[in-house]
Formats: sequence, C-alpha cells, structure tokens
Amino acid sequence: MRIVAIANQKGGVGKTTTAVNLGAALAELGRRVLIIDLDPQANATSSFGLQGVEDISLYEPLLGGALVTEKIFPTQREGLFIVPADLDLAGAEVEIARMPNHLTRLAETLKPLQEDETFDFVFLDCPPSLGILMSNALAAADELLTPIQCEYFALEGLVKIVRLVEQVRDSGANKRLELAGIVMTMFDGRTNLSEQVVAEVRQHFGERVYETVIPRSVRLSEAPSFGKSILEYAPSGAAAQAYRALAREFIQRHSPPAARALEAPEQ
Repeated sequence: MRIVAIANQKGGVGKTTTAVNLGAALAELGRRVLIIDLDPQANATSSFGLQGVEDISLYEPLLGGALVTEKIFPTQREGLFIVPADLDLAGAEVEIARMPNHLTRLAETLKPLQEDETFDFVFLDCPPSLGILMSNALAAADELLTPIQCEYFALEGLVKIVRLVEQVRDSGANKRLELAGIVMTMFDGRTNLSEQVVAEVRQHFGERVYETVIPRSVRLSEAPSFGKSILEYAPSGAAAQAYRALAREFIQRHSPPAARALEAPEQ
C-alpha cells in the first residue's frame, strides 16, 4: 500500500479534482483506492454526492475514539472508497495540536490500513493551508503529489512546497517523504502562458513533472455538482482521457523496475 498526500497550500489548483478523478481512473484500471478527505470543507466528499453524510469522518479516529476502518464509505465506482469529511475536522485541528504526538496522529491512525493491505493506494486530500491536518498528512505519507495550476506564480508555490517537505524530513516526523510528482492542471493550449509555465516547471523539476497535463475544462467543474467523477460525467471528453492517461503514467511510476521494463514500448 502506498500513501500519497495530494497537497498544495494554494487553493483552486485542482487538488481535490485530481484526488477524485485520478482515484476513479486508477479504480477503472483495477486498483483499489481509498480517498481520505482531510479538508473540513469536504469538497472530495461532495464530489461523490455524500454531502449529507454525518459522523463518518476521520474526526473520531484522529482523537482515538474509533478505527479508520469504521469510517470507510464505498463510492459508486467499484474499487474506489472514501473516508468522508465534515466540519468537525476543523475542531480536530485544535484538539490534535494539544497532543504530545500532534504531528504523527494521522500516521498512527492509518496503521490498521497498512496491516490489512486492502488498498493499493491511499490518497490524502489535504486542505489548502499549512495547518495541523496538512502537516499530519505529510508526516503520514510515503510521497507527495502536487497539482500546480498553469499560471505565473506556479514556481513560487512549488518552492514553498519543497521547503515544507524538507522541514517535515528534518523534523524527524517523516524522513521518507519526497516530492515524487507534480501534475500541471488547468492547461490552456490556446495561450502561450500555459506552455511557458509547463516548460519552466519541467526545467526546474525534471522527471518529477508528469508528462500528462490536465486541460482546463468546464466539464471538470460541473461533474462534482452531479456527484460524479469526470469518468462518469463526461467519459469521452478530453479531461476524462487526460486523467486516464495520468493514471497509466502513475501506475508505471509505481511499478517495480522489472515490471516497468516489460511495460516500456519497443524502440
């Protein structure tokens, strides 16, 4: 099982959109995926039409009052599950901050998942802030996947994320954490700016940047209001195809070297 924090301290960059749709695309390819909604705004939760769910969040497990396995909810897509979020999580930030193990509460909460190996990937959909919940996600994750909007300030935001990863490692909370992937989102091929931003990010971060870019799409914005991923809402559209391509690339990156060699196309 691989725990992937999907995080960016900046809001509106396609973080939850990527968690939901990459998760759906991986499930379509036969992987078992769990999305843990760590944002009190519960956008990932409402993306699956579960906004009416109460008392099924990570609040109790984080405080030691329940097991995370008791809060897992199935979605309409086979192989894709979610631990929903609610406003109680905002209060959890305050309560966790008072605990002696305040940086590792989430890591300890997720141990039952690691023991039973039910899931191939666990995605931690983080809030757009540098608070306790995001810090806990980084302390619990094997790697960080960062969606970056194709805009002028993209590199500035990435520099802050790199520093945050270094701080988490240096603190001893999670020495294995790495910025393993950067996904360029809201790409508009009609503008020079999008092309320039992608080229500049690739120049600085090299292979950590996924080849697949996610296009700007009205359909992506509409899908959550119907409680669907883009794969159900507009399955043949450009955005759905992009997330399917991203899922294939994601799997290839997480395959053992021998398997990667077998999957590589012949020259």
